[in-house]
Amino acid sequence: MPALTELNERFQADRFAVQLTGAEILEAEPGRAVCRLRLRPDHMNANNAPMGGAIFTLADFAFAVAANGGSERVTVSQHVSITFLSPAKGSELLAEASCRKAGRTTCLYQVEVRDELGTYVAHAEVNGFTVG
Repeated sequence: MPALTELNERFQADRFAVQLTGAEILEAEPGRAVCRLRLRPDHMNANNAPMGGAIFTLADFAFAVAANGGSERVTVSQHVSITFLSPAKGSELLAEASCRKAGRTTCLYQVEVRDELGTYVAHAEVNGFTVG
């Protein structure tokens, strides 16, 4: 697995998640990643809770780092199911992605999104497809 500095440089190319949304990589190892999103006013919906799209973006980004960080192969999201469980109470979101099954061309990851206070915000299951 490349060093965290190298991964952050590589994933700068994920412009929507990193540059526009502000997602950051905190930890990464093969099949696992922890990413953070520091909440800003533009992440909030009309109820002043993080928008589902911001939460989804962070979960999808954590999957991408976990599935692609240590490999030359390219794995993309094929199907994602996300359940929003509770509004975040804190000022940042943390997404932890972990591999449940990795095959030759497909994989299954679980992503748990919590705020820094421990509030369980969302749960996602991601089926990935390896394209190269």
